[in-house]
Order: sequence, then C-alpha cells, then structure tokens
Amino acid sequence: MQYQSIAPDFAVSGQIAVSDIPAIKEAGFKTLICNRPDGEEAGQPTAEAIGAAARAAGLTFIAIPVASGAAPSSDVKIETQEVLNTLPGPYFAYCRSGNRSAQAWTLATQG
Repeated sequence: MQYQSIAPDFAVSGQIAVSDIPAIKEAGFKTLICNRPDGEEAGQPTAEAIGAAARAAGLTFIAIPVASGAAPSSDVKIETQEVLNTLPGPYFAYCRSGNRSAQAWTLATQG
C-alpha cells in the first residue's frame, strides 16, 4: 500500500485492503475515510468490511462516497469538513486512485 501526504495531517491512497489496516494504524493515522462507493469494481472490499477492521484496530472510520467521474458534491464537502473538525487526526482517505479523496479534502479546506 502506498499513500501520498497532501497535508501534514491528511494522506490519500488508492483502494486499500483489510490487511492494510495495521500499517495505517502503525503510521499514526487515527481516522480512516472511505470515499469510494461499494461495488465500483468486482472484488473490491466493502466499506463495511474495511470499517469493521478499522474499528477493531482502534481507528475511527467513516464512509463519504464520491461517485466515479463526478466532482465531490456540497454534501461531501460539508461531511468532510465535519470529519476534520470533530474526529481525531491525522486522517487517511482512500478511493480507487486517491484523486476523489484529494478533491474532497481540497473542497473541505478551501475558505
């Protein structure tokens, strides 16, 4: 699993697996954000499966799906702002490639 830091307390990556959860926790992340809707690709782990593993490891988990090929909506912006304001950081967000997660963060942190 590779990830990219886009801010001191926010990183993004492509799709993760349940087996990546220990490394995410070990890297110091506290909140895991899923920006990928379930069922985009055959064999993709569900948000529920990732969330259960994240919670079992002591991480906070939230799903804020963004449809492929669509810009994050104002609801995604508001939900991401709420996460950043209320849940513990640092934050690790994922989607298929990391792009939608980066877009959601950008929208949420723009003035």
